[in-house]
Amino acid sequence: MNFWQVVSRFILKQRIFILVVLAAATVFLGSKIQNIKFSHSEANLLPKDHIENIKYDNFLDIFGEEGNMIILAVQDSSIFKVDNFNRWNDFSHMLDSFPEVDFSISVGDIKKLKKDKKNQKFYVEPLYENSPSTDEEVAVIKDELFDKLPFFDNILFNKETGTVQTAIYLDKAIVNTKKRERFVFDVLNPSVEAFEKETGLDVRVSGMPYIRTMNAQNIIDEIGIFVGLALFITSLIFWLFFRSYRATFITMTVVSIGVVWALGFIGWFQYEISVLMALIPPLIIVIGVPNAIFLINKYQQEVKKHGNQAKSLQRVISKIGNATLMTNITTASGFATFIFTNSQLLNEFGIIASINILAIFILSLLIIPIIYSFMHKPKDKHLEHLERKWIDAIVNWMENTVRHHRIGIYISTVVIIITSIIGVYMIRVSGSLIEDMPKGKQFYKDILFFEKEFGGIMPLEILIDTKKKKGVMNLSTMKRMNKLDEEINEIPELSKSISILNMVKYSKQAFYNGNPKYYQLPTEQEKNFILAYTKNSDATSEQLNDFVDSTGQFARMTTFMKDIGTDKMENIEQRIQEKINQVFPKERYDVSLTGKALVFLKGTNYLVKNLVISLSLAIFLISLFMAWMFRSYKMIIISLIPNILPLLITAGLMGYLGVPIKPSTVLVFSIAFGISVDDTIHFLAKYRQELIAHKWNVRKSVYAALRETGVSMFYTSVVLFFGFLVFTVSSFGGTIALGGLVSVTLLFAMVSNLLLLPSLLLSLESKIANKKTFKKPAITIIPKEDEET
Repeated sequence: MNFWQVVSRFILKQRIFILVVLAAATVFLGSKIQNIKFSHSEANLLPKDHIENIKYDNFLDIFGEEGNMIILAVQDSSIFKVDNFNRWNDFSHMLDSFPEVDFSISVGDIKKLKKDKKNQKFYVEPLYENSPSTDEEVAVIKDELFDKLPFFDNILFNKETGTVQTAIYLDKAIVNTKKRERFVFDVLNPSVEAFEKETGLDVRVSGMPYIRTMNAQNIIDEIGIFVGLALFITSLIFWLFFRSYRATFITMTVVSIGVVWALGFIGWFQYEISVLMALIPPLIIVIGVPNAIFLINKYQQEVKKHGNQAKSLQRVISKIGNATLMTNITTASGFATFIFTNSQLLNEFGIIASINILAIFILSLLIIPIIYSFMHKPKDKHLEHLERKWIDAIVNWMENTVRHHRIGIYISTVVIIITSIIGVYMIRVSGSLIEDMPKGKQFYKDILFFEKEFGGIMPLEILIDTKKKKGVMNLSTMKRMNKLDEEINEIPELSKSISILNMVKYSKQAFYNGNPKYYQLPTEQEKNFILAYTKNSDATSEQLNDFVDSTGQFARMTTFMKDIGTDKMENIEQRIQEKINQVFPKERYDVSLTGKALVFLKGTNYLVKNLVISLSLAIFLISLFMAWMFRSYKMIIISLIPNILPLLITAGLMGYLGVPIKPSTVLVFSIAFGISVDDTIHFLAKYRQELIAHKWNVRKSVYAALRETGVSMFYTSVVLFFGFLVFTVSSFGGTIALGGLVSVTLLFAMVSNLLLLPSLLLSLESKIANKKTFKKPAITIIPKEDEET
């Protein structure tokens, strides 16, 4: 008695015990769902010890969390009507009163820097003492703001368009916690809605804390949509194929338990729900249904053949179990390769996906035969789908094509390969923090608004280490920073920078009695006079804290970046770095570029470089499984060709359609390869059985295998195609691309495995059809008397 026969007898004899164990495991994992955490920060695609992460962590150690600003803006001339003007400033003060807000700054909070000549110091006074009571008073404030205070240009207003802005700085301690989420949803959003309703003004809201919050909520909302759609689509297709309510119910029960297990494992491991992790539950449904198709289809074939239910159930486990195990292992392997990328996000995704793919196999193998063992034998109407004429027509077409048109298949394959390779060279690499965000949502439209009005919302930081205390305040350092600032201002994708330079220029303007034409760096001669005023004043010390550390050794220059691709960002980074190298001697300064946006873009490049490694590892692992199953390097090569071809086609399509390589699409290849090779395993497993039954007659074996496995391969491919298409309803561009590309790849893989694979077997029959090729096979050999076509 072989292993799988022992397994089948154990499952059917211990069915009550097994159901109790599964129920207990489901309850246990279900209880862990409450431990699921939701991501409150951007995905870090780089390893913790990567140089870019080290530079970013160093910046945080000196200046603290950079992405703590939420910005609100109004572009409406009526904002300068007295009622709206006062309400806007009161609105800012109201938000400032909440404990989650460190401080806020609006037009009403502006302080003018003034010179006290008598005491030789600077002091501040409000832009206006009392709230204006007429439109004329507001007009005077507006003129002074726009014409005489260039320090605040691009910070609190856009002089050219009249847009007014309020900046809310959250407490840095809550930026990456749930408190930030609660502030946005319970305080900020309702307050903005109330203000809009009261004034009729359209308030734009953005900033990285706000974007992260809204984006995370969108991910959470889509999990339920994905799971519901996946269940509906797969159950509908399943029912259309089998026309059996109980078969559909059993399948949906299995995958629903699989979803509970998937969520339970996420909670048990205490992983965060990210864009990728949100795909796991529907992914388990889509991958679990094909397991059920192979098992139920085989069960019904056995029942139709001899009518013995017990024998049918035992044969389902013993005959399909091994091949199905191998297909799930190869699928899990495709996901498991992400574990080796050193990216925490992908590492966690790979672990959860691979574990749950194997878990859904175990659930399918145990639950489906056990539930059927408690039911009556399928009736004739449940077996009618096995004799459908349209299915026979499809199978006959496949057999006829393979039998008579193999040359055409090969010519088509060569043409497709050449065309796809041309497309591959057209692929571009892209990636940004907001590129894949839902473009139909208001918060994405607001991002574009702020990009247009203020140059961007994604902070790019330049950290300057002068290597000595108070080195920042040297005029030579200031001049070097000013040259770098001029370079930044010439780059259209970046906003004007904010740094100690702004304060120093504003000090000179104040020294010359507020004349805006003196908003510039002081000369060497002026420096001593202005510095004397600065030392005697407390007016600027608090404002310096955000730009210079307490020792005066480190300075930061902050600019904001538009949503640009990796290629543009690399050019900008190179341009800034060249300027840094030119104006900051390395023996006197250490200057580094950092910021969340830059770290994310570096992560995109890192993933692309690891794509080849990940995919190569998937191919290697699956080749090992093939070698273990068939003990033949020839069969490994034959089995890989039909599965690498669809990947090449998809890569070519990405080039032609302009779909870039980015964190979302980079996953397609390993996932699709791991799934598409399943059909190959099922076909070759049956082919090997038929070879033994037909005494190594390749032709008879190929056609027999094609006829029996072709239907199940067609069924499962259709389910997988439409199952992954579910992801195209997402509002996230990356998820849409992932779903569409995997669906297309699997469709090509089905055609390749049903036409190219059998053609290769027939063409190479003299070289592969011998007993040595299958020496000591790992697949369970079916006794001849048990064979059926």
